[in-house]
Amino acid sequence: MAPRRTRAERPTRRWPYALLLVAGVLVGIVSWGYTPDLPAEVLTQRYATAQSSFIDVGGVRTHIRDTGQDPANPDAVPLVLLHGSLESLDVWDGWAKELAPRVRVIAVDLPGHGLTGTWERDEYTIDAYADFVEVLADSLHLDRFALGGHSMGGAVAWSFANTRPERVSHLVLVDSSGYPGTGGAPLSVQIARLPVIGGIGIYFKPDPLVRRTLLEVYADPAMVTPERMKRYAELQRFPGNRHATLLRVRTQDPLDPTPLKRLGVPTLILWGARDRWVPVADAHRFQNDIKGSKLEIFSGLGHNPMEEDPVATARAVAAFLPDKAPPRPEPPVRPPPRADDSATGGQVRPANEPEPD
Repeated sequence: MAPRRTRAERPTRRWPYALLLVAGVLVGIVSWGYTPDLPAEVLTQRYATAQSSFIDVGGVRTHIRDTGQDPANPDAVPLVLLHGSLESLDVWDGWAKELAPRVRVIAVDLPGHGLTGTWERDEYTIDAYADFVEVLADSLHLDRFALGGHSMGGAVAWSFANTRPERVSHLVLVDSSGYPGTGGAPLSVQIARLPVIGGIGIYFKPDPLVRRTLLEVYADPAMVTPERMKRYAELQRFPGNRHATLLRVRTQDPLDPTPLKRLGVPTLILWGARDRWVPVADAHRFQNDIKGSKLEIFSGLGHNPMEEDPVATARAVAAFLPDKAPPRPEPPVRPPPRADDSATGGQVRPANEPEPD
């Protein structure tokens, strides 16, 4: 009979050490990739400029850059510009420089982006943003204005023009969203759409992921500068912005392009031929759906043509917009209703009846 093992001879349990190893790896991953929110006042001091202002828009402290009205050209066309998903109003700096003072350029950080942060409504869909634009225009006392949008901001712009056509004099779409099932999405957005993992993963944004995203945005890799990568990454960490991104990608329904065929607003479509996210084929779909629209494609540019070549793209906008802001059209005059005549069984009598004999 084999001798019985004593307690000291039993094999050592290794699972506690394995558990500690796994825990150590997880802590290392969190330490490497997790990025907490940054203080709003720190980011505001870092990224607000001399042209920045903060105004109340329906209770939201909203960051805008408004070139203002030129005393020499008080009738300059106001152009409100809306950025894309995960972007900020900084993408329009080149246009502001090229178009002013002939055009009054008003760029805005939409709720959940840039230095604006979240809003009490806590909705970040295209329709919610269109409502926000209306309140913004009212806050700026803009009766009628030109409206431009890039990517997601383009979808907001054409949705607003479809539902409030009397307020939009001209529409400018830059590599706009509009058709479901086309183009790609930033990896951070793809992660956010994942159940459970997305709610955690969106708070992990290491520098390599930022660099990869921007290399997809621009056709020219030289645009991916350390300054741009830092600004892009840090503005995502403005308090509430990542929460807004998570809600937006999980609640936004697929876009319905049907209303585009009913648009009656003069429209300019600008597109980068080397767009990796929204294919240039969509530019032609916009042109076919929006009656009378004009299309310009820039062969060497990517998803953000207004940043890669602000001079050429702004020149196209300047040629499209009128010299003066057009007045708001008068509502159609409807004839006054004529009262029913109960003596004739509810039928309306003619305006002039023959005298009885």
